[in-house]
Formats: sequence, structure tokens, C-alpha cells
Amino acid sequence: MTDQAKLDAMLDALDQGRDAALNRLCDLLRIPSISTDPAHKADVRRAAEWLRDELAGLGFQASIRDTPGHPMVVATSQPGGARSILFYGHYDVQPVDPLHLWDHPPFDPQIADGQIRARGASDDKGQLMTFIEAARAWKQVHGALPPGLTLLFEGEEESGSPSLVPFLRDNADELRASIALICDTGLYADGRPAIATQLRGLVGQEVVIRAADRDLHSGSFGGLAANPLMILCRALAALKDDSGRITLPGFYDGVRDLTDQQRADWDSLNFDAPEFLSRVGLSQPIGEQGRTGLEMIWSQPTAEINGLSGGYTGEGFKTVLPAEARAKVSFRLVGDQNPQTIRQAFQDHIRRFVPADCTVEFHDHGASPASHMDTSDPAFDTARAALTQEWGRDTAFIGMGGSIPIAGDFKTILDMDSMLIGFARDDDRIHSPNEKYDLDSFHKGARSWARILAGLTLPG
Repeated sequence: MTDQAKLDAMLDALDQGRDAALNRLCDLLRIPSISTDPAHKADVRRAAEWLRDELAGLGFQASIRDTPGHPMVVATSQPGGARSILFYGHYDVQPVDPLHLWDHPPFDPQIADGQIRARGASDDKGQLMTFIEAARAWKQVHGALPPGLTLLFEGEEESGSPSLVPFLRDNADELRASIALICDTGLYADGRPAIATQLRGLVGQEVVIRAADRDLHSGSFGGLAANPLMILCRALAALKDDSGRITLPGFYDGVRDLTDQQRADWDSLNFDAPEFLSRVGLSQPIGEQGRTGLEMIWSQPTAEINGLSGGYTGEGFKTVLPAEARAKVSFRLVGDQNPQTIRQAFQDHIRRFVPADCTVEFHDHGASPASHMDTSDPAFDTARAALTQEWGRDTAFIGMGGSIPIAGDFKTILDMDSMLIGFARDDDRIHSPNEKYDLDSFHKGARSWARILAGLTLPG
């Protein structure tokens, strides 16, 4: 049987087994694996056991690996193959609150209108099951699993992945591969397939400025005594100039310009910034002048105030100078920007505004660099062609405005790039009531992975 004939047979097996695959997904979705809620600790483990048993039944060497938190599931196929591959997904889910906004019980999967609706349907159980189903079809046709394959399923992604980095470090030799595949992203907004090739990093910082030893009457002290809110607001306002450019010294060190190919690819997406903003009741892009909308959300760094508090904020009015003011500020990073350098520059900036008789303290809330993938690896062109063939639309290499720390962890700890390929849609309501996953995303996602595995020329 030729390679093409084997691929056709795998795709046919996925078509014929569509209902059975959906039933397996429903079984996993019924397990309330909410990692943030201690009351569901046993359920999280039950989901891990379900995956271990499912993978073992397919012929993987599958095991549960305990951590200080929730367990990892690791499964491996026989060694060999043209290249080694690590596939990552997570089996834990977000809480379901507010429950009264659900149209049905969140862990009772409902299938209607071309969708499967349940907590975790899109994020990330439906996504990780697309790969398992592709592996199932591979074995059905080839008689054995794809060689050189390792699966890593995490149970703490929705609660900050506290055990992940130590686990990667402790098991680096076992998990390291030539490339990682991550299925926790989505299709581009217009439904075309996409491979995310760059992710912004993140620095979170809380700042507290204190002045007098109590709240002060603004009639007695206003105009004379320091007002921490005024000090903080002045400092925060000075983070950007009139053109929208961030003013911290050295802030743009390490920011990369788009390549000509990236710019051409992104221009072809026809992103309409006002239309994008109209979905949330806005119309005017606000960002650095001279940048396109996609540059603003994918390839340029940001500085944003996420919260500001101090003084009296209750009903009515209270004329006080507050004793303290607080702000939470985040920076999205790109290119080779250094998170610790950015943090220090921000702290130095704030200190310049604080009078000598006031104090300032800082609380760190995470720091991760941006991730950018080496698309010269032939795997990227292979996956791009496979996705284009399956979906009938040109596959886009895109950026992502958010952060997916696991991609950076794979790079820094395991020294490997990742291909981020997912099939979620913008309207999947992840983290919200009535989460759903399109049946086409589930089925064509599995077919896509079958094509990608075949394209990577893993011998059968």
C-alpha cells in the first residue's frame, strides 16, 4: 500500500468511526476535572486515569505521574521514526460558575446544531482527543502506533501549572523531542486553519504607594499633603507618550521588525481593526501610531493598567486624601525583550515620581519571555500543506497576543520549538457558560492530525 493509500485509509477510518469518537469524547467530558477546586481533586485524577487507560488500550506505554498537585499523564509509542514528537494537551477544566447561566448541566454533554456543548469541550478535552483519534486511525491502518511519539497531558493548566516546570526539568531526557505539537489554540477568526508561530510574553506587577499614616480630610490637607492616587496616576500616565509609544528606557530593546514574508502573510488576512473592536462595543484602535491592527495585538509590546484602587469608592462621596494607592500593571512582551529588565525599568520609573516622605513597594506577579518559532523547520511547511489540504483554505502563520507559557517552557527547558495548531473557534465560549466545540472542528481536527503525521513521514 502506498503512503497516499495509507493516508486515505486513515481518513476513511476517521470518517467511519466518527460516532464512536464522539462517544469517547463525551465520556471524558462527563468527568468534572476542575483543577482549581479542591473538592474535585478525585475527579481530576479520575480524568487522568481515564486517559491513561484509553492510551494503554491503544498500545501506548501509558502511566500517571504524580506531582505535588494534580497528576501528569505520559504515554509513549515504540522508539524510532523519522523524528521524535511530543504532543501536549491538558485535561483539567475551568470552574462552571455562574451555573444558572448554563442551558444544561455543564458535565452532561449535549449534541445539537453541529456542536458538542459541555465544560472542556473546546478547552481542551475536545482538542487533545483529536490527536488521540488520529493515533487510533494510524494504528488501525498501519498495525502499530506512530513511532517516536510521546504524549504529555497536564492536569493543572487552568490553575497556573505550578507543577509543570519542575516536572519538565526532572523528566527532560524522557520528554525532549525534535518538535512539540500543542493543541490549545484555534482557527483564525474567519475559520481558516492557522499555525501560531509567535506568542507574546508577560510581566505582571503590582505597585503600592503610601503617604500619610491615615486618610486625610481634603479640606484640611488638600494642596499641601501628598496624595498617593495623584502620584500613582501621574506615574502611570507617563508610561506612554502622545503617539502611544511606551517611554520606559530600553523598553524596545529586543523588539523585532516583521519580516517581509510575515507582513505579506498578515496583510493577506484582511484584518479589520474597527470591525474587531465593534464586537465589544468599540470602534477606534488605540495604540502606537503607524502600526497595523495585527501588529498592535501580535508583534508589538504593550503596557496596560489592569486595576487601580485607593481612597473611598463606596456610595455617595467622601472627601479624603487616601493613605495609600494601588495599581496592577501588565506588560505583554515580544521578540527578545527581557522580562526582568522590563520589571526593573518599570520600578525605576515609578520611584522617580514618589516624594521622599512617601514609600513604594512592589509585588511581582509572574514573568515570561515571548516565544517565536523557527519556521525554517520543514515540519512547519509540512503542517501548513496538510492543514490547507484538509480545510480547503490557505493556512495562515499567525501571531498570538496572549501567552501560552508551555511553549516557552519547551524552548527554555527542553530546547525545542513548538507548532501550535488548534481547531477552536472564537465563539466557543471557553471559560464561560455554555462552552461548545464544533463537530467539524473535532472531526476535521482529527483528520488534520492524521495528515500532519503522514506528512512528517513517520514510518508505519
